[in-house]
Amino acid sequence: MVKTDNGIAYSPFRHITREEWKELNGRLSYPIAEDDIHKLNALNEPLTMLEIQEVYFPLSHLLQLHIDSYRQLHHNANAFFNNQSKRLPFIIGIAGSVAVGKSTTARVLQKVLSLAPGSPKVDLITTDGFLHPNHYLESKGILNRKGFPESYDTRRLLNFLSDIKSGKESVSAPVYSHLVYDIVPNTQQWVTQPDILIVEGINVLQVNVRGKNRGPQVFVSDFFDYSIYVDADPDNLVQWYVQRFEWLRKTAFQNPESYFHRYASLSESESAAMATSIWDEINKPNLLKNILPTRFRADLILEKGSHHFIKSVKIRKV
Repeated sequence: MVKTDNGIAYSPFRHITREEWKELNGRLSYPIAEDDIHKLNALNEPLTMLEIQEVYFPLSHLLQLHIDSYRQLHHNANAFFNNQSKRLPFIIGIAGSVAVGKSTTARVLQKVLSLAPGSPKVDLITTDGFLHPNHYLESKGILNRKGFPESYDTRRLLNFLSDIKSGKESVSAPVYSHLVYDIVPNTQQWVTQPDILIVEGINVLQVNVRGKNRGPQVFVSDFFDYSIYVDADPDNLVQWYVQRFEWLRKTAFQNPESYFHRYASLSESESAAMATSIWDEINKPNLLKNILPTRFRADLILEKGSHHFIKSVKIRKV
């Protein structure tokens, strides 16, 4: 936000309340089964059909306007150059803090966009797969900084996105397991000519300048056609993280193969203390230094209230 000499404040974003946002839908609606909603849900994060109708249907409608414009530009460019080049995927980036619910946002958006006329092929990848393996992080002494910029194989992620935007027919991405907290060896996720690709991760809007004399820089967000940041108050984020940690302690951490199995026998109070400690030592510094500063680089910001539901939207003016 910028203030002029006469004291008037201007912002590149338009602020829209939820009540206003849900009315912008144009009555776009798709049937989604309760079973599908259950599959889209995540851990302790609530998801209802009302949330999908009032938030994600309007968002899908808005994105469809951008996608249609993107397709029309491609058609006009082909006519201008007198050729028939291959149509490239429309790439959407989704960023936000640990525990904010960006993975759920990505999955719901994937589902809703795939229901549009023509049933477009919508693929989803997370940047977790582009983390360096644990053995590499350990060798560099930065295993406790997983999620920080230096823990990612950014070059590989950039090469992946470059191949997608170059029209390569089939492109592979590494796969990450939250159970073992590491990259899965000899396993790939293949992305084969989707109409839309959603790229979700805490790092997708970051700009990591490596030095003044390293030449031109290319950033992950350079490959995005639209970007979304899922936002929430830091006090809510730590509360959600602690709740998620406790839920995992009772479920996934009980698996002997889990990297975090050592936390399975903690009491509820010990679990809360451990989760808060991890948040304060790792996730909070990463949020404040590397993630939150990227918020206003997004085209659209989804602002969550204390109960995980979207309370308002900020959208970049055009």
